[in-house]
Amino acid sequence: MKRILILFFMLFLASPSWVRAQVDEDQLGAWYMYFFTKKLGDKGFGIQGDYQFRYWDLGSDREQLLLRTGFTYRPKKADVMFTLGYAFISSGEFGESRNSVPENRIYQEALLPQKVGGRVFLTHRFRYEQRWVENQDFRTRYRYNLFLNLPLNGTELKKNVVYLALYNEIFINGQTDIGDGRVVERFDRNRTYLGLGYGLRNNLRMQGGWMNQTTSQVSKGQLQLSLHHSF
Repeated sequence: MKRILILFFMLFLASPSWVRAQVDEDQLGAWYMYFFTKKLGDKGFGIQGDYQFRYWDLGSDREQLLLRTGFTYRPKKADVMFTLGYAFISSGEFGESRNSVPENRIYQEALLPQKVGGRVFLTHRFRYEQRWVENQDFRTRYRYNLFLNLPLNGTELKKNVVYLALYNEIFINGQTDIGDGRVVERFDRNRTYLGLGYGLRNNLRMQGGWMNQTTSQVSKGQLQLSLHHSF
């Protein structure tokens, strides 16, 4: 457990000191999310997806709409899930402006679950994205997320179990030149999250917590409310 906490601390420190943009960093934002996974037969195939409504504030100033779905495959002799998917993202500006920038994205992902000490659930997620953002050159991005779920009144993430949830995700841009003389930093952003979850059913969990996202321009806190559904 000590090694796990040290790893989370090192990932948190990985985000550098950024230049701040004209965004109110003291204003709490909110992300409302639904995640699902579904098996398709007994051959290891399935689908997964997430639908997210992200706001600069608690619900009136839209930051992003994200719709993502992918086909999954679980090999029988390996504890890993591979995903090939597509996402549509519409990003809005902070404040009164209603301008938005659309993005189409294809991604490949590997999800590796791990159980430590009988009750600590770790998941490593590696994701590679190909991105088509309006008025920018084609871009790619690499992401690594380490999730940790710790049941507090049980040993499994099942019905009526309360659990502690943490994660840290690092984003690295594959290119820095995005066209027309514009550049971005190689290190794109870092997200650190702490929350609590509760099992509504054996296959349905709700979760709430706080996430800090640090980009090349701003560091801002976000409330996160989510449902996690498998069927």
